[in-house]
Amino acid sequence: MRRQRSTKIVATLGPSSATVEQIRTLFAAGADVFRLNFSHGAHEDHAERVKILRALEEETGRPISIMMDLQGPKLRVGTFAEGKVALHAGRRFRLDLDKAAGDDNRVCLPHPEIFKAIQPGDALLLDDGKIRLKVMACDDKSADTEVIAGGVLSDRKGVNVPNAVLDLSPLTDKDRRDLQFGLDQGVDWVALSFVQRPEDIAEARKLIAGRATIIAKLEKPSAIQHLAEIIEMTDAVMVARGDLGVEMAPEDVPSLQKQIVRACRMAGKPVIVATQMLESMISAPAPTRAEASDVATAVYDGADAVMLSAESAAGQYPTESVAMMNRIIERVERDSLYRTILDAVHGTPDATGQDAITAAARQVAETISAAAIVTYTTSGSTTLRASRERPPVPILCLTSKIETARRLVMAWGVHTVKTRDARTFADMVQSAQGIVVKEGFGRKDDKIVVTAGVPFGTPGATNVLRIARV
Repeated sequence: MRRQRSTKIVATLGPSSATVEQIRTLFAAGADVFRLNFSHGAHEDHAERVKILRALEEETGRPISIMMDLQGPKLRVGTFAEGKVALHAGRRFRLDLDKAAGDDNRVCLPHPEIFKAIQPGDALLLDDGKIRLKVMACDDKSADTEVIAGGVLSDRKGVNVPNAVLDLSPLTDKDRRDLQFGLDQGVDWVALSFVQRPEDIAEARKLIAGRATIIAKLEKPSAIQHLAEIIEMTDAVMVARGDLGVEMAPEDVPSLQKQIVRACRMAGKPVIVATQMLESMISAPAPTRAEASDVATAVYDGADAVMLSAESAAGQYPTESVAMMNRIIERVERDSLYRTILDAVHGTPDATGQDAITAAARQVAETISAAAIVTYTTSGSTTLRASRERPPVPILCLTSKIETARRLVMAWGVHTVKTRDARTFADMVQSAQGIVVKEGFGRKDDKIVVTAGVPFGTPGATNVLRIARV
């Protein structure tokens, strides 16, 4: 099965997409990567979905990528004596470590790391930003605040601290248990929530120990201050616009999204745009025009993937959501302006032989109207370099490692195929010629551009380019 587009679709699985038939239908509609949200569901539920996906992989002969999304730390207020209170603008409200039930004067905030990080003048956002407090005075155990934007606050609502870096690991005890479970199940990607600084990724990488690749979810403004270092440390990035939109002004999020996508493209790291992309399709069979434009914008910007959350996990129209996203992407990529906009952002290759070969492969493929660029890779680095170039022809990734094939499903323009080990470069070219035809990328006498690293099995050693005729 060959997709007729370069941008990939991530679909979240949930109650609306849990059965064999439902998941098979999502795949047929266009889902490339399947997300397991560990904020919800028991391990048994996720294990069953992994089992279904691996069986579907066998059935279709196509590598399927599985992402586990860790919940991360959840900062919440305590409980109220009457379950909820009304906070009014201009009133004072106290947050402290006292576990006693709260009232309209105070409530427990059982997170000492927040009190250690905040300063007078900082904002605190409650219940997804619906209620806004301003810190007037604080110490290590409490904060006196003024209500700036009031509302009804009920038990255990979330707290956001937009202007502070919290001394808090992105991995809770629950996350560590979930991570071990996911790695045992053989997930391909681990999405790390609450990333604030590069050290957070280093901590997760030590635990993962090469068994999966890491997606840094950018949902905190503090992470943006370390954007270059985080991109360097991670394997991929997710623009988590929902949480960013709570902690930042809404008008700042679109330009920030473009900055992140651009930075990831320059670095050759896959980037996913996520959250509320087709939100109205949770309960309606068609998106708003604004939502269609939102998906299109991410595609024009050159994002590797766009993601569905509740639309496919818990909505009434999961298959229709995937199909709609598929149609939007295909339509954008047919637009005569698409290549002009996409090519406006193009990084300068690093001064290495590997980057020089990959940049040349794109130019050669364009000049000779090649049917495809074929990359032979073990670690995936050769293929990711080709994807960074955003060539005007498909990228066919051949690898003998199923783990690499699954992970590279995420990358822009890449069609992965697990193949046997090649003994020589000539053997590999001959194999590529046959696979190009079998997978529907070319016909007899078409030209292909082949890149690889010789000797085979040396990660990152892209050093050969050849033009071949099918």
